[in-house]
Amino acid sequence: MDYSIFKSGSDIRGYGLGDEDAKLYMSDEMISRCARAFCEWLMSKTGKDIVRISVGRDCRLSGERIENAVINALGFCRAEIIDCGLSSTPAMFMTTVELGCDGAVQITASHHPMDRNGLKFFTRDGGLDGSDIAFLLNSAQNYEPFEVKEAANVQHVDFMKTYSGILRKMIIDGVNASDAEHPLKGMKIVVDPGNGVGGFYARDVLAPLGADVSGSVFLEPDGSFPNHAPNPENAAAMQMASEACIAAGADLGIVFDTDVDRAAIVGRNGLEINRNRLVALACAVALKKEKGATIVTDSVTSDGLRDFITGLGGKHLRFKRGYRNVINKQIELCNAGVKCPLAMETSGHAAFAENYFLDDGAYLVTKLIIESAKRAAEGESLESMIASLEEPVEEKELRFKILAPDFRAEGEKIISVFEKAAADNPDWTMCDDNYEGVRINSKKSCGWFLIRLSVHDPIIVLNSESDITGGTRTMCEDVYRCIQTADNIELIDIFSLKEFLNK
Repeated sequence: MDYSIFKSGSDIRGYGLGDEDAKLYMSDEMISRCARAFCEWLMSKTGKDIVRISVGRDCRLSGERIENAVINALGFCRAEIIDCGLSSTPAMFMTTVELGCDGAVQITASHHPMDRNGLKFFTRDGGLDGSDIAFLLNSAQNYEPFEVKEAANVQHVDFMKTYSGILRKMIIDGVNASDAEHPLKGMKIVVDPGNGVGGFYARDVLAPLGADVSGSVFLEPDGSFPNHAPNPENAAAMQMASEACIAAGADLGIVFDTDVDRAAIVGRNGLEINRNRLVALACAVALKKEKGATIVTDSVTSDGLRDFITGLGGKHLRFKRGYRNVINKQIELCNAGVKCPLAMETSGHAAFAENYFLDDGAYLVTKLIIESAKRAAEGESLESMIASLEEPVEEKELRFKILAPDFRAEGEKIISVFEKAAADNPDWTMCDDNYEGVRINSKKSCGWFLIRLSVHDPIIVLNSESDITGGTRTMCEDVYRCIQTADNIELIDIFSLKEFLNK
């Protein structure tokens, strides 16, 4: 089997449940090979004969099976193993800081459906890059058959208890309330982790600090995700959290994804704060300490966000989609001496430089709760910090499947069609600060659109925003006419575009 099919950006992903004969099924053998490859890669990287590796998982139904396969393979390699059980992804990275682990493995597929699962790997330097994952998969598939037995050298550690304590101390120190042990007393906060592993935040972080979390919902881990997708970008998830906040009369609501590396929040009166609003709020907090600093975001952030950041005295670098892309750019800038306290995707991945450049949803939320508590003491709301953010009247995202094995080549052909058209169309102006696909300003539509390749999938993504009613439709009509001129149009499924335009 060609293991490269399991590569998903900087993760390994496939099916944890279902047909064991399916080509993307993560069998015990495949998992064992990947875990062995990571361990031997880590031994080579550190120069150690015996390395210390922590292993954790989210609550997916296949998680325990996969965790056992990982642990047993690491035992085959004579690693020192720390079994952390149910854990958040950021907490697993933190084991390399707090427990001195040489590496960490988290078993998760983030917000993907319940039958999926995956492996994420960390060292003290952060998550592995896509090139590292490609190397591990290549090594894994080339092993001669080997037999693993139940690992003996396993230590069981409840690291989530330690991690929760770190977040509690952060709030105590940050709020600096007169009642030091209960800085959140009087605040009503609703937590909705969507039955992922984020319920710890209500139980072990907020409640001990005095917050009323009685309105929280779906706290119990359940890998079948019976209520809604644990995903801050999911409309149903945000709506249900908003409704829970209104019902509880809450000051703040929190939505986590399955493994808590992403988050969104809900303000008073149920205001949904995700995507551009959430990025703006995080920027406002980051730029309070780092005046004139640069903020890195992904490619689909709005012009209003750009103006908001510059209005706060910051600089905005709109980079590529993919959380590793924005984080790596942030690290590159910091290494070059440029102040870059925050890198953030509209999906809810937020990495603060002060926090090891780690995308951690709980850390982001903790920063916002500190700010909310301090502003509440002054009679102000958290969302007032983004009152000046100008938002588009309309926004639209459409996806076109590429019907060809070499999907990147065919996708690039489509993008080149728009590059040429932009040069010839007096209504279109290409954005000069774009790093991905083609981003074009449209005068008559009072907006912009971005056409780009998906980070991982055989899909072309069209994002558009307009400051006038009907503007996104006008842009999509122009896109439809332009894409029809491509000589490979028969390889692009534009059904969603036709449906939107009723063609």
